[in-house]
Amino acid sequence: MELSDSQKSSVAVWIKEGKSLADVQRLLREEFSISMTYMDVRFLVDDLDITFAEPEPEEDEDTPIEPEVVNTPGEVTVDVDAVVRPGALVSGNVTFSDGVSLGWQLSSAGQLGLIPGDDPSYRPGPEDVQEFQAKLEEVLRQKGF
Repeated sequence: MELSDSQKSSVAVWIKEGKSLADVQRLLREEFSISMTYMDVRFLVDDLDITFAEPEPEEDEDTPIEPEVVNTPGEVTVDVDAVVRPGALVSGNVTFSDGVSLGWQLSSAGQLGLIPGDDPSYRPGPEDVQEFQAKLEEVLRQKGF
């Protein structure tokens, strides 16, 4: 789908305002009745050579720098891979409260899957699954997904 120059400039303004790709996708649909997939929006932004404005982190000398993932025994922890697994939109690892670590991936269709580890019959408990999903949502929101 070809966008007009005014539509392209609107996309550029939205990105400069700090909108996410999902926001741009929604705004294209609402403002211009243009339906695009998430990946098409990503390619559009790349084609337009628009860079995302990353806010400068505010550092206070009195505030300690906290790591993204804190491993506390008995707690579910989630991290995101720097290099995404093939076929996934985003991927990473999860450590459940019993200490078992598994890989996870989210497909472009929105399907979340766990990647079996050493014991293919392992199933995390329902509480761990709920905590994993909540923490994954939080981590992905922080990363802009």
